[in-house]
Amino acid sequence: MTMPESKESRPTDTPDDEPIIKIKTSNQTVNKTIDSVNSTVGRVERNPVVAHLIRAAERFNDRMGNQFGAAITYFSFLSLIPILMVAFAAAGYILASHPTLLESIFEKILVNVSEPTLAATLKNTINTAVQQRTTVGLVGLLIALYSGINWMGNLREAVRAQSREKWERTPQDQEKFWTKYLRDLVSLIGLLVALVVTLSITSVAGSAQTFLISLLHLDGIEWLKPVWHLVGLTISIFANYLLFFWIFWRLPRHRPRRKALIRGTFIAAVGFEVIKIIMTYSLPALVKSPSGAAFGSVLGLMAFFYFFARLTLFCAAWIATAQYKDDPRMPGKTHN
Repeated sequence: MTMPESKESRPTDTPDDEPIIKIKTSNQTVNKTIDSVNSTVGRVERNPVVAHLIRAAERFNDRMGNQFGAAITYFSFLSLIPILMVAFAAAGYILASHPTLLESIFEKILVNVSEPTLAATLKNTINTAVQQRTTVGLVGLLIALYSGINWMGNLREAVRAQSREKWERTPQDQEKFWTKYLRDLVSLIGLLVALVVTLSITSVAGSAQTFLISLLHLDGIEWLKPVWHLVGLTISIFANYLLFFWIFWRLPRHRPRRKALIRGTFIAAVGFEVIKIIMTYSLPALVKSPSGAAFGSVLGLMAFFYFFARLTLFCAAWIATAQYKDDPRMPGKTHN
């Protein structure tokens, strides 16, 4: 027969057991915190907008969006060389037909450039532009055409990589050499037309807005200035929309979903306008430094091309991963 234990003989928590109890309590608190965070993150990820962004980001990374963006940046910057050659030749033609302007430039060089060697170099460069304008212009046009077609080919492949249902190419994606170059040439011409239309809309709308403000004598009203800025911003975003709509509708082999295309293009248009605003305000500050004066414009141009490429490819991935009910494809021939 066992005797009941007295209160004095019952086991009690000793001081040595207190750290263990504290550790267990701390672990339970940490686990509850982790579970709460995971639950919150899960609820956020289940949000349709957030889930769509996650799908787009995963496709962008899985299909080498960063690498394609860097390649587009490289070819964009490389294409500037023949464009500069054409501009150089055009300046030569202008100076050749205006000898007075040429002499005026030489006089300004002699007045403003104190270093004799630098002044002589500038004069020789201008003379070369005038004397070899035809050769430089033709060579520049040929190289610009070749580099432009290759640039368009790289942009097309990058957009298609984000737009395809599968990462691997299908037999329908294989094209003959001459068919590919002809298609890229047509696409390049179409892109240039879209770019000209975009710039024309922005320029004409800006000039018309300035003319109307001056005509109606509204330029002195301070509270209307934000309204005019908002109108100009809206017109610029609309012009961007036309440019990106052509890219996302024309370059992929299949026709995207209508609602996804409209919304993704709007995101790209707004994002591109944000990039332009940031570059407008950051470049002058960058050029002020000694190193920025030498490399600021080059770095700024490369950054502009890179952000443009990343924005384009991410929005292409966003359009491809959209999941909307009753969202028909755009009309046209489709290749999956």
